[in-house]
Amino acid sequence: MTAEIAFLSNTTDDNDGLFAGIAQDLVEQGYSIQVGQLPLSVLDPITEYCHSLHSVKFVPAGIGRTLTFQQNRFVRRDEICWITGESTAGQIWLDWTARLQQYLNQRLFLGLFSFESHFAHYPPGAFYKRHTDAFVGEANRVLSVVVYLNPDWQHDAGGELVLYQDEDDNEGIKVTPLLGTIVVFLSETFPHEVLPAKTDRYSIAGWYRLNQSRSHRVDPSR
Repeated sequence: MTAEIAFLSNTTDDNDGLFAGIAQDLVEQGYSIQVGQLPLSVLDPITEYCHSLHSVKFVPAGIGRTLTFQQNRFVRRDEICWITGESTAGQIWLDWTARLQQYLNQRLFLGLFSFESHFAHYPPGAFYKRHTDAFVGEANRVLSVVVYLNPDWQHDAGGELVLYQDEDDNEGIKVTPLLGTIVVFLSETFPHEVLPAKTDRYSIAGWYRLNQSRSHRVDPSR
């Protein structure tokens, strides 16, 4: 099954309708695909900044965390650059995701506590095999967010995100990485993968997390 991929230009900074649509989709189906709907006031600066990053800013991505972290080119071949808010564009993105977090907490009582994200670059032929975003034995990543930063993306260029309904689903929902498209889904529920692309593919991947603090120590975001 393929998601609708017609580009919809967004010329308003009003997030109310967008946030409401995401929340409703999460309630009804556990995921939301908003094609071309990231407000231009956010999309333009983060796209320009991402494409201006020097190659040395990106590092090969890995799997796992801290002591279990490892690079595995059989599983994934993308490269990433964490978003810290040190740049103006990065702070614009983090401000927008904070507003989304506040809305979803108020509307859906999700208890989202913190957010982490990075720019992702998939060189031609790069991929990320089927996986889930929540770490084994840790239920702290609860909501995943993906935004695409690819102007003039061609439909035959590959690079689709495939979102699977469950472990038994072998067809999935394909999402073309068109500029400004937002995908939000429950991190533990939906396995997904990124198919190889014929050209450079740019995106942001992010995760809202629960507070896993213990003994009055705040769980760090990464």
